[in-house]
Amino acid sequence: MDHDSELRKSLLARREELAERVRRIDKELNHPEEPPAADFAEQASEQENLEVLRALESEGQSELALVDAALQRLDKGEHSRCSTCGGEIASARLSALPWTDTCIACAR
Repeated sequence: MDHDSELRKSLLARREELAERVRRIDKELNHPEEPPAADFAEQASEQENLEVLRALESEGQSELALVDAALQRLDKGEHSRCSTCGGEIASARLSALPWTDTCIACAR
């Protein structure tokens, strides 16, 4: 299998993983299975948990956007070009961070 196919496979797998994570978090946030706690301390703890879930959801959505953008660049044949300098992104960098759009020099 060529490098582009491997990269696409990796991106699609990551996309599915992230989409599932965001779906589970969204379900937990918007359709809780249990009623709110009556105890104030428990309510405070639940609120902290909700804040963590919101942060995780936001992080997942951000990474999903990066993966989708990488798939679009791959479709256009631009996945190995740095969006900042136009230079080549090393294949080792793309293997480690398949959604990256910058070379290591520009990332620094």
